[in-house]
Amino acid sequence: MAVSLFKQLQIVWDYHLVNQEIRKSDAIFVLCSYDLRVAEHAAQLYLDGYAPLLIFSGAQGRATEGLFTLSEAETFANVAKDMGVPSSAIIVETKATNTGENIFFTQALLKERNISVSSLILVQKPYMERRLLATFLKNWNDIEFCISSPNISFINYPTDEITFDHIASIILGELHRLKVYPTLGYQEAQEIPDEVWQAFENLTQLGFDEYLLTNDN
Repeated sequence: MAVSLFKQLQIVWDYHLVNQEIRKSDAIFVLCSYDLRVAEHAAQLYLDGYAPLLIFSGAQGRATEGLFTLSEAETFANVAKDMGVPSSAIIVETKATNTGENIFFTQALLKERNISVSSLILVQKPYMERRLLATFLKNWNDIEFCISSPNISFINYPTDEITFDHIASIILGELHRLKVYPTLGYQEAQEIPDEVWQAFENLTQLGFDEYLLTNDN
């Protein structure tokens, strides 16, 4: 059963990855979270010359309440500064609490500062890549973009703070959103192969259902 369980989780994990080639762009747009490895990855992209501007967006959500003393965006920005990114190259947006707000609030902030971008590198956690794609196709599709995340495998993703059960439950929650959110107008529909959805049904029946959508969310 353990082998079967891992294989099914790997199927879902692999589906979330869109495996896009990274191109030099006008800015690196980071959708912040609890995982500081994402901040490090984004900062390294900047240091490697992929874009002259680094944008961090994120307030303080359920996962980071009590974890960070500052907003997610400010915390990520401090990681980047510690790695050598100059403050002058960083924009911080601290109000967004979901992916849609990350987009809309950042669009407004760039407009307010008279900053025009025609291409972006989007940076998130690995298991958020496909939902990021679907959301941007729906809500910011008049620019060129590519998606990147830290190169961490499913088996190596858990840490002392991020447990295996948490990752298992959350990647199923992300898949559920990919199924439901297009019907609500939040994102573009993504084809979900039968093998992936069967794994979802099997795994949620085993109890990995903590992050599934309910009538309340």
